[in-house]
Amino acid sequence: MRPAADGHGGPPAAVPPPPGTGRPDLRVVTPADWPLWRAARIASLTASPEAFKARLADWERGGEEQWRARFEDPAAYGVLAVLGARPVGLAAGLLAADGVPELRSVWVAPEARGQDLAAGLIASVETWARGTGAAALRLSVLTANARAIALYERLGYAPADRTARELVMTKPLRPRTSRRRRP
Repeated sequence: MRPAADGHGGPPAAVPPPPGTGRPDLRVVTPADWPLWRAARIASLTASPEAFKARLADWERGGEEQWRARFEDPAAYGVLAVLGARPVGLAAGLLAADGVPELRSVWVAPEARGQDLAAGLIASVETWARGTGAAALRLSVLTANARAIALYERLGYAPADRTARELVMTKPLRPRTSRRRRP
């Protein structure tokens, strides 16, 4: 057996990839993460303005207090995909006025696409929504955003309502089942 890097005969020590390489980490947003969230949200609206109802000018304004407040609200949830120190994806959850949780602001940077990050971000919001006790998660997507609609359908969302500009989709949230074996 070849000696390991630690000299104990075990497998060689793993060498971490250099920063900015590898698979992004998913990170639940806290108020302290407001600079990363702000950077990701502005990047999403800059790179993919056609995918969102909101406009860049709506989000560029606002100082630290406004950005922090978004995640001090217990009815709000955010998750980032971070590669090194740079955000490359985001998704948010928000309880709507009618109490139904909504999936919002899903985006993955063009250079990070193709790694199924959007599905991971959405799954994180689904877990949050399930934790609220909700039976379903709702989203609105622009009807012209065919790629997003295909993604949502692949993940189990179904059309619930439609306007000329938007498609409302929902997904039932089944409670997570325990995988414990019974004796």
